[in-house]
Amino acid sequence: MARFKMRIAVLDDEIIVCRRLSQALTKDAYDVEAFTTAESFLAKMRQNPFDIVFSDLKLKDGNGIDILAKTKSVREETEVIIITGYASIETAIEAIKEGAYHYVTKPFNMNEIRLLAKSASEKIELRMENLRLREALKGGTGLHSILGVSQPMQDLFSMIRKLAPVDCNVILQGASGTGKALVAKAIHQLSRRKDSHFVSFNCGGFTDELIASELFGYEKGAFTGATASKVGLLESATGGTVFLDEIGEMPLSMQVKLLHVIQDRSILRVGGVRPIDLDIRVIAATNRDLRHEVAIGNFREDLFYRLNVVMLHLPSLDERREDILILINHFMEKFSLAFHKKVSDIQPHALQILMNYTYPGNVRELENIVERAVALTDCEMIRAQDLPQDLQQLEFDNIEGEGLVTLAEIEKRYISRILEKTGYNKAETAQILDIPRTTLWRKLKSYKIG
Repeated sequence: MARFKMRIAVLDDEIIVCRRLSQALTKDAYDVEAFTTAESFLAKMRQNPFDIVFSDLKLKDGNGIDILAKTKSVREETEVIIITGYASIETAIEAIKEGAYHYVTKPFNMNEIRLLAKSASEKIELRMENLRLREALKGGTGLHSILGVSQPMQDLFSMIRKLAPVDCNVILQGASGTGKALVAKAIHQLSRRKDSHFVSFNCGGFTDELIASELFGYEKGAFTGATASKVGLLESATGGTVFLDEIGEMPLSMQVKLLHVIQDRSILRVGGVRPIDLDIRVIAATNRDLRHEVAIGNFREDLFYRLNVVMLHLPSLDERREDILILINHFMEKFSLAFHKKVSDIQPHALQILMNYTYPGNVRELENIVERAVALTDCEMIRAQDLPQDLQQLEFDNIEGEGLVTLAEIEKRYISRILEKTGYNKAETAQILDIPRTTLWRKLKSYKIG
């Protein structure tokens, strides 16, 4: 995800500490600059801001809390990590409250420093990627209801623009949850019919009689209970677009009637004798392979060719994984507004789980997952613990790797993974694991972690 080399400032009045930190971080391909005074650091920060700052709490000409505030005043996005040899929970809490990314106590473990740098840089990269995707979306397609910057979606947008003004019938083929209804509406909104009705009907799960009365309407007295005439959906859509969802599930007897409507551009209401002219565009959608359905006799070949002037394939979310992040952000904003919450960030570990998942339910499933997470979180961030249990279990299962291992080994690896993802924040790790901090401390000691 990285687009550039992270710039890190190391600030400590002990030259040997600066040297050790600089050498370790430079090995990880960071651009590192060391300072022994607050004045020299702040001068350089104002001239060319750093991405990450490691600052000692006590300096000869300042303190870490003041440096944190001044750094943030120059560049809010810079992540500051406080180093202190005067460890106290009060100092740590004050630093975090003032906007520090994390803190570390002397004597520190160099691996801990490197992990903190890695975690902070991932947060910065994620934030920058979010901004890049938002900008790409702003200047994008004009198809405002459909989100996507991936190549499959750009190809789909191009086809929608070409098809919209042509007024031909279209079949949308794609798995459930890929957004077929959104694409149908986009075609309608970009066509000459945009000021007329867009009418949709799901063809699955209804009897022939109900489909006929809904699509074609009926005359008064056509059957018992028909006390007044009713205009059908096809008639009500004249001048506009009819979207027939799940067309592959329409009964064969109704397929014949629909074929006549498309051929003749007219209908007869149930019980009627006078044809009614129609001016409609038909967009059909299916998650089935209609050619196969024709071959096995479940779908009429003549209707298929009447509908299939152009067939558009809607990519699954797995085919457009580049769009997952922008969709997460969109749904996070949508449901934050709906639930009157301020959820604007996502924990790197939670993001990793969502980015690795395959989404058999496609965009609709992702939307449901984010909706649930926004509803459950009690902070301004979606965390791994806010995700469905089966997703967390999938991530856990990946820890086992090769071969069979003991339960203790799996637990050790999992705790180590969570510690790494939280930047060795033991309080957050205990919260994710849903265990008391004292229990976590005993496990760390038992497994010799950290």
